Amino acid sequence: MASERGATRARARPVPRVKFTRAPASSGLSVITVPRRAHQRASVALYLRVGSRYEREEDNGLSHFLEHMLYRGTRTLKTSHALANAFESLGSSLYAATATDHGVLSLSLPPESLEPALRLLAEVVLSPRFSSIEVERRIVHEEMLEGLDDDGRSINADDLLRAMVFEGHGLGFPITGTPRHLARFTEADLVRHHARTYVVPNAALAIAGRFDERQVRGWVDDAFAALPAGVRAPASPPPAVSSPRARFVSSDGSQTELRIGFRAPSEHDADEPATEMLLRVIDDGMSTRLYERICDERGLCYDVSASYETFEDSGIFDFGAETQHARAPEVTREILALARELAEHGPSDAELDKARARTAWQTRAMLDDADELADFFGLAEVARVTASPELRVGELVSVTREQVRDAAARVFRRDNVSAVAVGVLGAKAQREFERAVTSFGA
Repeated sequence: MASERGATRARARPVPRVKFTRAPASSGLSVITVPRRAHQRASVALYLRVGSRYEREEDNGLSHFLEHMLYRGTRTLKTSHALANAFESLGSSLYAATATDHGVLSLSLPPESLEPALRLLAEVVLSPRFSSIEVERRIVHEEMLEGLDDDGRSINADDLLRAMVFEGHGLGFPITGTPRHLARFTEADLVRHHARTYVVPNAALAIAGRFDERQVRGWVDDAFAALPAGVRAPASPPPAVSSPRARFVSSDGSQTELRIGFRAPSEHDADEPATEMLLRVIDDGMSTRLYERICDERGLCYDVSASYETFEDSGIFDFGAETQHARAPEVTREILALARELAEHGPSDAELDKARARTAWQTRAMLDDADELADFFGLAEVARVTASPELRVGELVSVTREQVRDAAARVFRRDNVSAVAVGVLGAKAQREFERAVTSFGA
């Protein structure tokens, strides 16, 4: 009879090789095409090297505001309604988002609409109209209010944590900026930022799904021929951290929100695959170590999570939880104890084997989803990381227990921890929370 470990590995079949072509358009734009004949949709993802990490303090949030303004019309479609109607008449809707170090504009649509949709997407990118700025400013301000209290203070735990982990650096700026920033942005600011960032070296276009590859290449050449050459956005590394830090922010509510974060390896670091597998051991379903300990065994939270976000020169590994106010110090201690155990002993064979199998399963499932494929290849190209799903899985499943343990020891250090609690804590609970953080690993 096969062992449990052997059986787990046997179920994780290899990920098939994905056929794709990487070649520049006539403008120099990086283009990746991933034809999938069995799919009934085509997906387009234009990734851009934009976001708060490339901004200065004085123009923080401008990338996000520009993304919003792209919906406000183009040279030929002069209103947001006309633009939305044009995309929806093709069986699609324009999706756009801005993250810390990248932005994306994407479409999912019937294959027969691909040619006009590419022309329309290029028009959005190349000739935004920037109309109705004051209307969009009000909309973005409403979005910002979700993370502010009645006095205008930030109570967004994720933003507060990143401001601690990357203090004074663009990686720690809020993606939206602040109401003060938003209020002073002008059309001239938008035009300048657009001209500097929406350029060939900052962009990568991925198209996946059902289409004729030769035709698509010609359509992209025509649609994006006028994309400016420009310069790739520069990035400077964040300053080092050297001591544990804890912060409490008073905010009314029924629970206290906790975030505990650590600087982590960058997307190009040799330890990145092991750190990704560390995350999967900690939090990839309700049977993984974090949920079992905090929720199943101790009943301290309804839910708890962990995440690992990488950038070209750094990363952040963080834990998140919401709990009754009085339990916040205990939840903090338990999460940090779990981190310390992994730094000292690493995962079990069974934990890592399950993480390997689930990684392979999830990647194989991605091959059936044109949207996910376009996102994978677009982001990989603009970030200049692993170029194909099968290579990425190979990196991850070859990670050993010892490598995961070493990655945990590198990340989960006393001089590397920051934590924020947003809620209602009495003086004693505040002291216990701060002591749990500052004494970690001592």
